[in-house]
Amino acid sequence: MDGYTPAQAAVITGLPLAAVHKAIDSRLIRPRSARSRAAVRRLLTKEQLIYLQLEAEGLRLLPVGTRREIAASIQRSPEVDLMAIGSGTALFVECKAARRKVEGQLKQLGRIKEMVVSDPEIMRGTPVFRGTRIPVDLVAGMLAQGATAEEILEGYPTLSKEKIAVAPLYVRAFPRRGRPSLRPWQGKKPRGRRSYPLGPPLNNA
Repeated sequence: MDGYTPAQAAVITGLPLAAVHKAIDSRLIRPRSARSRAAVRRLLTKEQLIYLQLEAEGLRLLPVGTRREIAASIQRSPEVDLMAIGSGTALFVECKAARRKVEGQLKQLGRIKEMVVSDPEIMRGTPVFRGTRIPVDLVAGMLAQGATAEEILEGYPTLSKEKIAVAPLYVRAFPRRGRPSLRPWQGKKPRGRRSYPLGPPLNNA
């Protein structure tokens, strides 16, 4: 991936989406803008994700000026393990663990993305689990309504517990833009003994 959206950054680091946007708006990190047909997106680098991971681990308690200096230092030297901040101070920032955690989460995000396909010829482009016609947001909505993985598997045996578990993460990391799409599956019963009503849209924050 050539960059990561704030929503993806929130999933990767565990920060609330509002905190990611606040870090951007406070100019702690400066993403690049990428224009598409739909909108202008703000894309973050891996180095900025490492900084946000440190924010999630407590860096937010430091003064804004110090945090901005840390973010700039990581951008310049992303492979450093231990970073000294300021001159004549005893402030050291451990970056190695945060970098490894981000790298692990990026691999997981890549695996999650591979499980899903969005094809205009399938369910009008609604993201579905690869090899099926089962919408990811349908499964995420079921989980949000309190359904268990075992209950969902009764109705959708072609899924797996792993796919069910990643559904909420995918919905948060890749929120759909624009007006809600038509849902031809809504109101229909799945194969099996149970049916589950769709819940309200998930809160991506």
